[in-house]
Amino acid sequence: MNQLRFELRLILRSRLMTAALLLLLLLSSLAVWSGLHEVERQRETISRIGPLNEQDVAAVAQRQAGSKEGGGPAYYTFYATWDPPSDAAFLALGLRDVAPYVLRVRALGLQAQLYEGETINPELALAGRFDLAFVLIYLMPLFVIALLHDLVSGERQAGRLRMLQAIPHGGALWRRRVALRCALVFACLALPVCAGAAVAGMGGADLLLVLLVAAAYLAFWAGVALLVAARGRRSVANATALMGIWAVLTLVLPSLANVALMRAFPVHQGVDLMLAQREAVHGAWEVPREETMRKFFAGHPEWSDTAPLPSTFHWKWYFAFHQLGDEKVAPQVLAYREGLQERQKWTERLGWLLPGVGTQAILHRMAGTDLPAQLAYQDRITGFHRRIREFYYGYLFRDRPFGKDDFAKRPMYEAQPTQGPAQAGVLAALCLLGALALASGLGRLRRLS
Repeated sequence: MNQLRFELRLILRSRLMTAALLLLLLLSSLAVWSGLHEVERQRETISRIGPLNEQDVAAVAQRQAGSKEGGGPAYYTFYATWDPPSDAAFLALGLRDVAPYVLRVRALGLQAQLYEGETINPELALAGRFDLAFVLIYLMPLFVIALLHDLVSGERQAGRLRMLQAIPHGGALWRRRVALRCALVFACLALPVCAGAAVAGMGGADLLLVLLVAAAYLAFWAGVALLVAARGRRSVANATALMGIWAVLTLVLPSLANVALMRAFPVHQGVDLMLAQREAVHGAWEVPREETMRKFFAGHPEWSDTAPLPSTFHWKWYFAFHQLGDEKVAPQVLAYREGLQERQKWTERLGWLLPGVGTQAILHRMAGTDLPAQLAYQDRITGFHRRIREFYYGYLFRDRPFGKDDFAKRPMYEAQPTQGPAQAGVLAALCLLGALALASGLGRLRRLS
């Protein structure tokens, strides 16, 4: 214990090390605070959308009080859906920064409404959110490099290396120094995370998993730094080499892999599906109404016993060709989702080799902010939209009057947070890489003694 206390005093005497640790603690705290603030803002938005939507529905019910059919209420009534953030969302905001977490839909074609949220300015989303995942994956390795790159070369330049090498059991000295520096870095990350977890109400098992991921990723970079620091070169050369390794592992290789996946699994944007569905809907005005209804009844025979269309406009024809528009682009929607899911699978496999990618995949899955979580939200919207259609079709195709009291019978959306299970394969690979890198680095230090 006295030896650890002495090593800690040496670290605190170094202005560079003390400033680096304080800066990491500050950045981690700001990242956790920023994540908590954004999650709270999203929850406040979600809490307001329900009452506001009910006010809109009440206004529609007042205007449509004299309606004798369900077409007008079906056309004008919007239904709010929302994707509440999980308790761990403050750690990694992921796609919640760009994908809609609140979406209002109505009984018209779904695809045109589902992807309207993608019409954003890409330059605004380029920088991303400052959250703990960013600090852990991109910034923490830089602090490990700053604390470990001159572990050996600094002693050599000070003229103490040969004396340290002559000390019996000198390997314990190096291990103690490495363990203390890594423990301080881990504490600068873990303390804000624990505080944020207490505020957000995150479960203990999830917190332990986050700390395990952080420890494994820290162990990997500590091992890499030791492998370079123990090679006997000068401090500047060590820092330069480690910065190059950091750039390759965290920036270059993931970017190249992303480009390769985009070329291997090309998919259209969701906006393309929206435009294709709208083209199908607009083109239906030029198609004979009897042909439209024939196609609709072929796929939905339960409504085929409805009365023939009158010579004037009828809402059931209008909603029928909206649904046919969705069904026409269904193969494109399936291909779009399958392409995204294939990219996701290969990204997770890439996380077996690149610790930064694996760490990001694990955190986003835990937080419920990755692609599967977004697709699950879309699936819930699709199921709810189906209930909306079936509710109004009972009035449209059976020619039942729709009164003011029928608004209270409309389906209501039930939200649930999406938080996927931990990715055992990626987590095991990350822990294995961290253990191998750290063991190799410590073995390199042991040979110095």
